[in-house]
Amino acid sequence: MDIFKRITEHRTEKETLAWTGTFAEYIDLVRQYPGLAKTAHARVYEMIASQGINDQSGNKSYTFFNKEIFGLDRAIEKLVEEYFHSSARRLDVRKRILLLMGPVSGGKSTIVTMLKRGLEQFSKDDLGAVYAIKGCPMHEDPLHLIPQDLRSEVERELGVRIEGTLCPSCQMRLKTEYNGCIEDVLVERVLISEEARVGIGTFSPSDPKSQDIADLTGSIDFSTITEFGSESDPRAYRFDGELNKANRGIMEFQEMLKCDEKFLWNLLSLTQEGNFKAGRFALISADELIIAHTNETEYKSFIANKKNEALQSRMIVMPIPYNLRVSDEEKIYFKLIGQSDMSHIHSAPHALRVAAIFSILTRLKETKKQGMDLVKKMRMYDGEVVEGYKEADLKEMQNEFIEEGMSGIDPRYVINRISSALIRQDLQCINALDVLRALKDGLDQHPSITKDERERYLNFISVARKEYDDIAKKEVQKAFVYSFEESARTLFDNYLDNIEAYCNWGKIKDALTGDEMDPDERLMRSIEEQIGISENAKKAFREEILIRISSYSRKGRRFDYSSHERLREAIEKKLFADLKDIVKITTSTKTPDEKQLRRINDVTKQLIDGHGYCPVCANELLRYVGSLLNR
Repeated sequence: MDIFKRITEHRTEKETLAWTGTFAEYIDLVRQYPGLAKTAHARVYEMIASQGINDQSGNKSYTFFNKEIFGLDRAIEKLVEEYFHSSARRLDVRKRILLLMGPVSGGKSTIVTMLKRGLEQFSKDDLGAVYAIKGCPMHEDPLHLIPQDLRSEVERELGVRIEGTLCPSCQMRLKTEYNGCIEDVLVERVLISEEARVGIGTFSPSDPKSQDIADLTGSIDFSTITEFGSESDPRAYRFDGELNKANRGIMEFQEMLKCDEKFLWNLLSLTQEGNFKAGRFALISADELIIAHTNETEYKSFIANKKNEALQSRMIVMPIPYNLRVSDEEKIYFKLIGQSDMSHIHSAPHALRVAAIFSILTRLKETKKQGMDLVKKMRMYDGEVVEGYKEADLKEMQNEFIEEGMSGIDPRYVINRISSALIRQDLQCINALDVLRALKDGLDQHPSITKDERERYLNFISVARKEYDDIAKKEVQKAFVYSFEESARTLFDNYLDNIEAYCNWGKIKDALTGDEMDPDERLMRSIEEQIGISENAKKAFREEILIRISSYSRKGRRFDYSSHERLREAIEKKLFADLKDIVKITTSTKTPDEKQLRRINDVTKQLIDGHGYCPVCANELLRYVGSLLNR
């Protein structure tokens, strides 16, 4: 009953949105809401902007893309600002084909699909409402009914811009059905729909010998030739090509550069002048955003052909590289697995992270920056602080290689390998080692990598394994630290008392005896050495901590052990170092005594309750870390 109730509500919602009136009534609407006369490009930009734009430190992110696209903030910002925003302002960019160019499985098709689905939804809102001449096969703008001689006056009165002319079908209907009275022409509200072929067209290349240009521009209806007597009679023509149906919205060219040339030449006039040629008619106006996608190899082949210069000059090429952030790559894998029927299988913490580490390493370029290796670069790209490097170094590296992210292992390969591991074994849970093993096995079957690339990728799998070893040890050690927050806070407070006394040439009061003592240099150094603070740098580090505390205090904020990233790391490492022997003995004992067994059970519970492990992967983690610590 709930299903049918929802279906009824959905039907009622569509009926509520329906509107039909005369052109005279539509003009009254436009007078109230001039935004109804927006172009297709403006409609797409407003759709994106209406969902929210976050501007942090000069970098913009768009809520519209956040649920599906991960790690492409810079590419998306360039796409929206340089193309959609500029096009919405009627700058010359709107007279260009938008070509998304990038490696396979990089998100190009996802971006286009999101724009199409988003436009469908946006047309249901008042801000994105679309009105069209009722019965027009191209759902064209009713303002095209205004005669050319009167347009400048109407534009001033209504505060709009009118571009384009009536399609041949509406020209004839205006004469035959309405006797030239444009005020009586019926106008209706239409909803953008790819399924219903309203405002969205999609063209996919096939065999050039069998594919007809009519797929784009419509065709003659030969069954009506005898009735209407001429191929130039609009009633004898089907205005049902993809360019016709995409009017007022988006025209997608899938694998555009694989198209036969005769299909591409139709776009020259459409992009520059906003019209195209069909049948034995004058040029037909169309207001649509043309978006295509291709890979880098095909694009290079296309621009190498001098015959394509005219079309190339009418393109805006937007590179869509692979994501270069580990945390965002992880989100991609979670999303793809969540869409499958295998989402019930538990993924151990960090299982997908190691796959992401491997993928990102294959995509990064070696920087010339001294002391910076790929692992450090990967961490900085992911937002981590790397000692000795600043924000300026990060930006410099991001701008060092234009082509960075245009090659490497694609997400589809990784998901295929993870899927293989999930299907091949009757698993309750998949862990990091399962994933790394599947990635390694798959390199032998990868169709496009060379022998040298294979060796390089195997090395990256080893690096990802080392990264996981460090993560695994920290996870177990952290679980062993009972009342971890309390222990960390106690050690942190003790350290702060000592560095304050050290910097102020003061004394420390013993909590038990009340005696005054010198700052505990041994304690301070045991913590600072965990993060490589040298003897010469210790004073500067301690003063930096005190300055940070003072800054927090002025702003009314509390400074705790996690407020300073490097100090937090030092505190945790110090606690872990103190516990290492206990962890080693407990996890590696084959026949644990009652005390050890109780401790293992407590740690397992901690991993399950507080760290996202299941009983299977928690026990496997403990066994694995035990073997690591005994090497």
